[in-house]
Amino acid sequence: MPWSTRELAELAGTTVNTIRHYHRLGLLDEPERRYNGYKQYGVRDLVRLLRARRLAELGVPLSRIGQVGAGDESTPDALRKLDAELAASIERLQRARTDIAVILRENAPADAPAGFASVASRMSEADSSIIHIYTQLYDEEALADLRRMVEVDADAGAVGEAIDALPENADDATRQRLAERLAPALAQNLVEYPWLADPAGHLSKSERVTQQTFIEAAVELYNPAQLDVLGRAGVLAQEQLRTERGKAPDDAF
Repeated sequence: MPWSTRELAELAGTTVNTIRHYHRLGLLDEPERRYNGYKQYGVRDLVRLLRARRLAELGVPLSRIGQVGAGDESTPDALRKLDAELAASIERLQRARTDIAVILRENAPADAPAGFASVASRMSEADSSIIHIYTQLYDEEALADLRRMVEVDADAGAVGEAIDALPENADDATRQRLAERLAPALAQNLVEYPWLADPAGHLSKSERVTQQTFIEAAVELYNPAQLDVLGRAGVLAQEQLRTERGKAPDDAF
């Protein structure tokens, strides 16, 4: 007994639109029509549809079902490539699930930078934005170090909050005090993570692109007073390190 398009769809567990789409792609031949103009499908059509759907369930793209389903000598290679793609997808999904679990546990913003969910709720909008940009500029090793730095800074809290709240018209004395409070933490970071002084080996983009992107992001995300404090603190941190090196034995650093 021949089946209509709707009956075939029900038997195969799919939809009429899917069958029509398979016709357009050449995965299913157009059947003969009844006297009343309706299509009539047989067992061969059902089997072919089920075979195509099986390959689709395995993840074979519709554009490659004809090739893989033909079972020629290229089929094993096509399946191996598909398996590698599926493995990569599974890994990505597992990472996403892990990230979601951390976001829920820490009550962090859903769009927190990857790996920074534990401190995201304590980061300013500007700091969170710059970290998002860093994820595209630095390699995984550098980002792991940045996560540790941010965690320490978030735990300290007070200096970061003061800088976040600093108005652009802050007076010179206020800027200097904040820079002096921030400098020891920057100096400690330079000691613990020497690559900060020369990050070229940890860049995922070229030095030119990294520098240009960082400058544009900093100017856009922080006001002039905040940038001034960060600049002063960087100079003070370098001076502090030079002083400490002068006092310590040559091999201490």
